[in-house]
Amino acid sequence: MSRLKHIGIVAVSSPGAALCYQTICTEGEKFLGEQYAHPEVSMHTFSFSNYMTRIERGDWDGVAELLLASAKKLAHIGADFVICPDNTAHIAFGKVVEKSPIPWLHIAEEVAKEAKRLGFRKLAILGTRFLMESEVYPSKLRLYRIWWAVPEAKERKLVNEIIFSELVYGIIKPESREKLAGIVKDMAQREGCDAVILGCTELPLILGGENSPIPVLDSIRIIARAALKKATE
Repeated sequence: MSRLKHIGIVAVSSPGAALCYQTICTEGEKFLGEQYAHPEVSMHTFSFSNYMTRIERGDWDGVAELLLASAKKLAHIGADFVICPDNTAHIAFGKVVEKSPIPWLHIAEEVAKEAKRLGFRKLAILGTRFLMESEVYPSKLRLYRIWWAVPEAKERKLVNEIIFSELVYGIIKPESREKLAGIVKDMAQREGCDAVILGCTELPLILGGENSPIPVLDSIRIIARAALKKATE
């Protein structure tokens, strides 16, 4: 077997990074056919506050600098390519990839590929306010001729509040789960969405196939599996 590629994880928030790392480690044996086996994985992160300070003031050049610095550190210790299990940070992706010493996988492109494979036609996009109001997902979904919709303004505000006031701290409230599921149900009925993108690293902690009115596309597990596929090619 050829040498497995070394996966680098550029982490932003801890819950998403932890889920991504765990997925790579626990599902590696499915790709390698050997119990407990997975490719080499390294992770680097700056303080989440460093990211949020820049994101809240719209300093995407500053976000790009942090992402690129992490990528350089990971390349220095041998990573062959990198992923970032944070959707919002991908707003700065274009400012990073051309200067990166090693290749990146794009989270929205991997989600779009999976949606196309599964035959979904229109996707609801949930995530931070920054992500839902950005071109991160639309720019990739267009390439696969998949339609999309985002929640209305008051719903975007609610989703954003649940993410930053609860989920980033690991707080899971049943009433918040019901509110998110209600938003997804409304989008299925109002917009005709046949699946929902969990476009925030923390959303899989509260919403999943067992409580979502329509199928979910878990962006963190999707990017982790894409990394496993690339590492084991």
